[in-house]
Amino acid sequence: MTEETDLTQPPLPPGVRRPLPDHPVRLALLDLLAEAGTVTSTGAAARLGLSSGLCSFHLRQLARYGLVEEVPQGGRARPWRLRWATDAAPAPHPVHPPAEPADPAEPFTAVLHLTPAEAAELTRRIEELVGRYVGREHRPRGARPYAAAARIVPLLPG
Repeated sequence: MTEETDLTQPPLPPGVRRPLPDHPVRLALLDLLAEAGTVTSTGAAARLGLSSGLCSFHLRQLARYGLVEEVPQGGRARPWRLRWATDAAPAPHPVHPPAEPADPAEPFTAVLHLTPAEAAELTRRIEELVGRYVGREHRPRGARPYAAAARIVPLLPG
């Protein structure tokens, strides 16, 4: 998801798989929800070192695309939870698998908890892995051009 498509695409029906967002705040919120089960925008802000308004905006955007939902309850607090199962939060609405096989070039995103040394090692290993395919003389039959991109960057000031 990019900021442009977030605002122009209509919401999809429940149960339709969506790509994971690539916005660092949204990834951090999804990771936090997977860990905590439920969280309010104020609680997320405190845990992530961000403003509650920013967390609230991004939680609403994640809800717009069916990735999170508000936990029904009374009062002013508005806790959120994931819409798929994790150890901490069972899925209230199942997400159905795609009807067609996934494209091998489907984007991969993850929030990782790394030390600076581990981040440097991961970056080196990714560069090493991708380097085997860059500029090779012989292209196997059926080879198509793919763009490869990887960024290992901290989400929060360290």
